Amino acid sequence: MSASHEIRATFDRDSITVYQAYGSAIADAAVKAQRFVEPFSFGRMTWIKPSFLWLMHRSNWGGKSGQERTLAVVIRRKGWESALSQGVLTSYEPGVFKSREDWDRRFQAATVHVQWDPERSLRGAAQSYFSIQVGLSRHVIREFAEEWILRIVDESPRVAKIHALLRAGKADEAKRHLPAERIYDLPATIGRPLMIGGK
Repeated sequence: MSASHEIRATFDRDSITVYQAYGSAIADAAVKAQRFVEPFSFGRMTWIKPSFLWLMHRSNWGGKSGQERTLAVVIRRKGWESALSQGVLTSYEPGVFKSREDWDRRFQAATVHVQWDPERSLRGAAQSYFSIQVGLSRHVIREFAEEWILRIVDESPRVAKIHALLRAGKADEAKRHLPAERIYDLPATIGRPLMIGGK
């Protein structure tokens, strides 16, 4: 557990913003309803990510098929922390689990998966610290969609603007349009099992 495993996010006293990328059919329906509705799938795991730049790396700035639209999903911090409290890491970590068998048993039963991937720079380079992804299983998705969401914002225009500036060689200007993210502290009881230093 170190500073390399910290949640960096846009948040306030009551909410935290996570990002997801979808095709237009899902994105349009979600923005209109201000919650996830069909054709969004409630039957498979959905991943939420508080790092804007990590999602830009993953979706290639909205260039990948089915990931053309970037949604900022503002959810209740209570829901976010509830998800993390149920989370189990996607890989075995000796300092967290008693044994590989202990991890495997807990992972197979988990309703929430937590994965750490290298954070990304504006140009997509891997950083020395990590970004969190949280996978919500079908057992949790309804609660996420119907109780946690405060609003859904289509950030695709912002994505296009930042990417255009970046391609034009105006990285400093592009940075000014990024969401402001800062370290999100967690109680140690939630953070430690996820390799996050707690307060």
